[in-house]
Amino acid sequence: MANLKNSLKHLRYSPLFSSCSSKDLERIAKAGDQVTLAKGKTMTKQGEPGREAFIILSGKAIVKRSGKKVATLGTGSVVGELSLLDNGPRTATVVCDTECQVLVISRGNFLRVIDKVPALAHKLFGALAMRIRDLDRAYFG
Repeated sequence: MANLKNSLKHLRYSPLFSSCSSKDLERIAKAGDQVTLAKGKTMTKQGEPGREAFIILSGKAIVKRSGKKVATLGTGSVVGELSLLDNGPRTATVVCDTECQVLVISRGNFLRVIDKVPALAHKLFGALAMRIRDLDRAYFG
């Protein structure tokens, strides 16, 4: 139960899931598996198709684009969440800088949750629209 609560706490702060209810978040968390990734393990590789997302429950990871470090992620960060929605290529390589505890959610499991709770899709569309608007403002002013 403590692991589920930990997963819920981190999902709640992800922009993609911010409008979801506690019940929705619990369904999403239960669709995932908690795993330990060793320091140096690659979570995502830029250009490869995405099949799952990772929520960092503990540890740190380095984000690189075209080989250049662009960010460090820590507890609560979500990696690869767009892969839950499509099989598009990864936009960055993410490597564990320390041992990481992560919740891994496959696209298939996530889509099964959406199939069971179609209203969840409406909430996710709203979150994605906000994200696109933010990017548009940042890029075009």
